[in-house]
Amino acid sequence: MTGNLAYQYEDEIWDEMIDGKIVAMSPRPAVNHNIISGNIYHIFKTYLSGKKCVPFGDGTDLYLTPKDRFVPDGMIVCNRDKIKPKGVYGAPDLVIEVLSPSTAKNDRGYKKRVYGTCGIPEYWIVSPSEKAVYVYLLQDGQYNLDNVYSLYPDYMLTKMTEEEQAAIPTEFQCSLFSDLVIRLENIFEDTL
Repeated sequence: MTGNLAYQYEDEIWDEMIDGKIVAMSPRPAVNHNIISGNIYHIFKTYLSGKKCVPFGDGTDLYLTPKDRFVPDGMIVCNRDKIKPKGVYGAPDLVIEVLSPSTAKNDRGYKKRVYGTCGIPEYWIVSPSEKAVYVYLLQDGQYNLDNVYSLYPDYMLTKMTEEEQAAIPTEFQCSLFSDLVIRLENIFEDTL
């Protein structure tokens, strides 16, 4: 029976509601996508253990407007009253989307606008192919790109001076937690 339930779960079609339209979330995410979202969840789960904020990984519904129910790849919720059995209702404090070819347009466009309109203070777009994290901070109801953090490939690093290499940020802080240092190598650890 357990095998049968697992099989049924694998065949379940996940969807989102985007601007009032049901959109199937397919194809299933690639390996790097899953590794990255898991790494980010682990970073926050470890840091937030015993604290009031709750990290969520991929698979939790986020209800923002009557026309918008998203399933972000990660989020942090500090107001536990927003957490219900079926998902999170209202703006989390941080949302993370890991880009896939089929979702990149919505993640960078429509979803980003909705997240800003709903007042989510910080939004990350993570690009597996670039090994980059784009950090957006909300200012006056719109997101401004705060910074882009990238892991440079070895062939590029070998062409740089030691000073240029030293100037490349390899870690950053989430605006929510001044004592949490996030290392890029931890986000992209074990990716192919």
